[in-house]
Amino acid sequence: MRRGPKKKNKIEPDIRYNSLEVQKLINYVMENGKKNTARQIVYGAFEDIKTETKKEPTEVFQGAVMNASPNVEVRSKRVGGANYQIPREVRPERRLTLGLRWIIEAAKEKKGSPMRKKLAQELILADKGEGGAVKKKENTHKMAEANKAFAHFAW
Repeated sequence: MRRGPKKKNKIEPDIRYNSLEVQKLINYVMENGKKNTARQIVYGAFEDIKTETKKEPTEVFQGAVMNASPNVEVRSKRVGGANYQIPREVRPERRLTLGLRWIIEAAKEKKGSPMRKKLAQELILADKGEGGAVKKKENTHKMAEANKAFAHFAW
């Protein structure tokens, strides 16, 4: 007999901006349970964004997440002894998760400055439609487009 669906943990909005997305960003930045450190990094990055762009940091953040989040992705499926990369549409929750994850990964890849500066820079670049996270999204879309012929295998 099958188990029921997994219960999702409900997260509360963050303290400063009252936003669930910002709280998720803080949770993804957090390492080894050090949430205060993660908050300092994210809020510091938002302060840097405010001074650099003269825009509201939440608007830059929303634009960055929209530009870095994929609409389609490829999933492997084994059919008759061969593995095919099948393009699939991405659910909204997963879209947000992938966008945040790619932004943080792109920020971590940069070297030589504190994480708050790297995160701020990556968010600003992603808002403009540039940077590592947006490049990863474009590569994912290209792979999906190249494997469009296998869409009929979708389950």
